[in-house]
Amino acid sequence: MATLVIHPYIVSDKRLLDGEPVIQGTKTTVRAVVELWRLGILPEEIPNHLPHLQLAQVFDALSYYSDHQGEINRYIERNRVPDHLVHPAVRH
Repeated sequence: MATLVIHPYIVSDKRLLDGEPVIQGTKTTVRAVVELWRLGILPEEIPNHLPHLQLAQVFDALSYYSDHQGEINRYIERNRVPDHLVHPAVRH
């Protein structure tokens, strides 16, 4: 009998970050990987920014995102830093 393994590196636990999907054995969210990727960082380069991750974990996070875009996009929006905090008005 075959065992179906969909995303072997991604877990979700209500006790950790209220169930936001993370890379197993870390507190690194799928959202964090996706946001780096959206900034134009190649998947192969993401471990340079998150050195505790292996490339297979990065690709699995992006694969999870591909399968669950709506869910991860909601986490991204919920955790977005408001523009006025990112680009405060310049005062002289």
